[in-house]
Amino acid sequence: MGIIFPVRKYLNPDFFFMNKEQHFNQLVSRSKEIINAGGSRDDILKEICVLLHKEVDVYDWVGFYIADPDKERELYLGPYVGAETDHTRIPFGVGICGQVAESLKTFVVDDVNAQDNYLSCSVEVKSEIVVPILKDGAFVAQLDIDSNTLAAMDETDQKAHEEICDMLAGLF
Repeated sequence: MGIIFPVRKYLNPDFFFMNKEQHFNQLVSRSKEIINAGGSRDDILKEICVLLHKEVDVYDWVGFYIADPDKERELYLGPYVGAETDHTRIPFGVGICGQVAESLKTFVVDDVNAQDNYLSCSVEVKSEIVVPILKDGAFVAQLDIDSNTLAAMDETDQKAHEEICDMLAGLF
């Protein structure tokens, strides 16, 4: 069996513990509820940041970078939860976030210190996952998650976050 995660009451009151895959399936379901409840795009993005940050202990920073419609090939910092960052604007191709904006593929980094193109947000950050949000095949934004734990994310995280990002595409 996989890793056991404690689950908050509001996600599933019938179970106190579930495996990682079950936990992340609940996060995908809860994200869908948040999106379907409506509200402004930024409010929905912020609520998903709060959900992921609160429900996954190894997620120390959760946020969205959005393609700037007024500046070609540049990301701006959208809603996030975690420590403040100096990286409020990132050119495509620069850092992991910029690489994802160009490649349109999810990037999972087990050890950020092993990456040549990593933009350091904090010396404490050890691993990261960045998932693109595509609308009609075009890059519009991305979900960026940092962890202060080495190799904190795996295929289960990736699958769940790709599902969430697919659902978010309609907001752009």
